[in-house]
Amino acid sequence: MPELPVAFEIGTFVVLISILIFDLVLVARRPHEPSMKEAGLWVGFYVTLALIFAALMFFFTGPEFGGQFVAGWITEYSLSIDNLFVFIIIMARFSVPRKYQQEVLMVGIIIALILRGIFILVGAAVIENFSWVFYIFGAFLLYTAYKQATDSGEDEEDGSDNALIRKLRKVLPLSEEYDGGKIRTVVDGKKVFTPMIIVFVTIGMTDLLFAVDSIPAIFGLTQSAFIVFTANIFALMGLRQLYFLLGGLMTRLIYLKHALSIILAFIGVKLVFHAMHVNELPFINNGNHITWVPEIGTFVSLAVIVATIVIATAASLLSPKARAIKAAEELEKDAEWDRGERTDEEGDTARSEDNTAHEVRKSRTKD
Repeated sequence: MPELPVAFEIGTFVVLISILIFDLVLVARRPHEPSMKEAGLWVGFYVTLALIFAALMFFFTGPEFGGQFVAGWITEYSLSIDNLFVFIIIMARFSVPRKYQQEVLMVGIIIALILRGIFILVGAAVIENFSWVFYIFGAFLLYTAYKQATDSGEDEEDGSDNALIRKLRKVLPLSEEYDGGKIRTVVDGKKVFTPMIIVFVTIGMTDLLFAVDSIPAIFGLTQSAFIVFTANIFALMGLRQLYFLLGGLMTRLIYLKHALSIILAFIGVKLVFHAMHVNELPFINNGNHITWVPEIGTFVSLAVIVATIVIATAASLLSPKARAIKAAEELEKDAEWDRGERTDEEGDTARSEDNTAHEVRKSRTKD
């Protein structure tokens, strides 16, 4: 692989870390539920930033490694979007106020970056010295793809009631209510933890599982630690705003899990083929490379990943089940408006676009 200029690598990390710090400070100083417009602008900014970086990769290293970054970024971004389902469940289970969900998500993203950084360094070192690890990665991804395709979602819903969380509830002195975004508060003169500490622990444990799944997947597309790490950073940046932008749309992407299972299975097969191609295990083909096994190219991988996601998204949004979910959500919004509940914790009015949509639906009902 052509060596990237050191200045380019250092400059990349300086810029990305600066943006993440700015985002963190912004959330800490001004906790709020972003509007659809604000969330959309931030998501657009981060996607544009990733595309600019991809263009720079194409310029500095050529189409092969630029393509590896794009394929890795899209894969990690898709897996991250799927992870939002779990975040939604966690937020709902612990009744985290909407105003402070940004802060929770930002902490989750930081934890994810740290864990993935560790996994990437370890993974790169292992791959450099033991080519047979691709067999393990491939088998693991095939197993993960099977679990993803057959998962009913019940385990995710029970995630906030696992043994560690139950033990923490017994050991830690916990308050009954949140105190803004604080982890600790004072109740009857005693310092206690708020439920926010349980939320952070749950998010951290979830991020650990996500890292275990996602890192082998992207190593199936590129062996460059730099590309792996930058693809993960770009996938995680903007995830917080995407959470608010997609909102109820998440529940209507009913075929996303199936699409991700196909992508993971495809990358798993790609990894096994690569392991066979560079085989050194003595009990397989007498330790010789299996040269007749095809190597799946970067742009074939990119085409499969993009096509799978596009087809799954279109099929989801056009399916009768998704339309039924949308209709049910609109009825629930109408009911909340009628009860006067469409305000946040500070008493601010709900977003104007929801109000407009509500009035349109009411007028259609009258007609």
